[in-house]
Amino acid sequence: MSIIPRYNNTIIFISLGLAISTFSVLAQTNLVVPPSEQPILREIQSKIAAKRIKKDVTQLVNFGTRHTLSETKSTTQGIGAARRWIKAEFEKISQQCGNCLEIIEQKQTFSGEKRIPNPTEVVNIIAIQRGKTDPNRYVIMSGDIDSRVSDPLDFTSISPGANDNASGVAGVIETARVLSQYQFNGTIVYAALSGEEQGLFGGKIMAGIAKKENWRVEAVLNNDMIGNIEGINGIINNTTARVFSEGVRYTETPEEARMRRFTGGEVDSASRNLARYVDKMADLYIPNLDVMMVYRLDRFKRGGHHRPFNQVGFPAVRIMETNEHYDRQHQDIRTENGREYGDVLSGVDVNFAAKLTSLNAVTLASLAWAPAPPAKTNLRGAVQPSTTLSWQKPTGKLAENLAGYRVYWRLTTEPTWTHSQYVGNVEEFTLKNIVIDNYFFGVASVAKDGFESPVVFPGPAGSFGGY
Repeated sequence: MSIIPRYNNTIIFISLGLAISTFSVLAQTNLVVPPSEQPILREIQSKIAAKRIKKDVTQLVNFGTRHTLSETKSTTQGIGAARRWIKAEFEKISQQCGNCLEIIEQKQTFSGEKRIPNPTEVVNIIAIQRGKTDPNRYVIMSGDIDSRVSDPLDFTSISPGANDNASGVAGVIETARVLSQYQFNGTIVYAALSGEEQGLFGGKIMAGIAKKENWRVEAVLNNDMIGNIEGINGIINNTTARVFSEGVRYTETPEEARMRRFTGGEVDSASRNLARYVDKMADLYIPNLDVMMVYRLDRFKRGGHHRPFNQVGFPAVRIMETNEHYDRQHQDIRTENGREYGDVLSGVDVNFAAKLTSLNAVTLASLAWAPAPPAKTNLRGAVQPSTTLSWQKPTGKLAENLAGYRVYWRLTTEPTWTHSQYVGNVEEFTLKNIVIDNYFFGVASVAKDGFESPVVFPGPAGSFGGY
């Protein structure tokens, strides 16, 4: 028997024979190929509700300010009240899925920093949905709780932070509502991080804990401003989103850099291939949304909460709107010469926020249902007519849902993977008469039900880590 995802705490079984009957068979090789599309992801996409996101954004705005240094004792105002409300929402969600979420607070006190001059406790609210077969493999969606106005040390003025970043936190909560109704192989984490505007402190706390506890972090999807469709450049656009990703791993060693110089990988870090995965999910499952992959860690000379994860070696990207409106970011609420400033509720398009939330939801679900990315990938074929890829297969529970592998290749000037071949449950495959010098190559793990891991570029430049 094989298990398919759970609905409302009920596990549904189908026979392995029936599952296999849905696969296509390659006549020339007799390989049974898992399906390439997943209707259940369209179901998840359809369940994300703009009205619930609007309600959550409104509630977060109503806390007045969520500045990291703001009030923590009040039940209605300040970041303390906001944190407690987020935690209560996660608790409600967990009750509805049979206590499927572990809800924790991650805390650390900072002082003497440029934007935290006095001792201040930074607190993240985290909800963890444990995977069934590979619980130490983590895929994470994050948003930032805190807000600010023009002066980064002004913690008393009204600072609604409607788009930056109540939209991201509302997206995290809504994704938890929907995905908690299913069971997954890997672990999904829903993270509301604090201290972003003061120096990415919440991300540093969480990344440090993940590193210390040996989490195998496969992906971090950081959502920072996912609700604005009107740019300061006059463009109004609700059909595109940007995904930022680092090209070369921050933790690359000098020896690895030397290897990369001769074998490639400048545009194939794990984060970059995670961005390609997000782009693919948008193309397949999100109506009327095109992803713009930006080959840069973040916006020019700016930062976000995915960066602390990159800095400890984890694959992480930033998902956000395409056209920013700077009058609505980090501004005192005011009107000058007929021009309105401030990050208020009217600047959030909840339907667009729902669209980007659904992109996160299907991406997380696909990653968590798929097997782990291949480990110890390697490539050889210098001065030969063909190219050979090899990798290490998992064992035990990690291999329960594994059907086999798909190898990918593309011209070195192509932004996304253009060619692929399913090769079965092997540890090595040779692409005949495809010269290694002319292409970039990769390999992905494929589940029996068709879910696929991100593509792994061979060698340390593109590694997602081991098992």
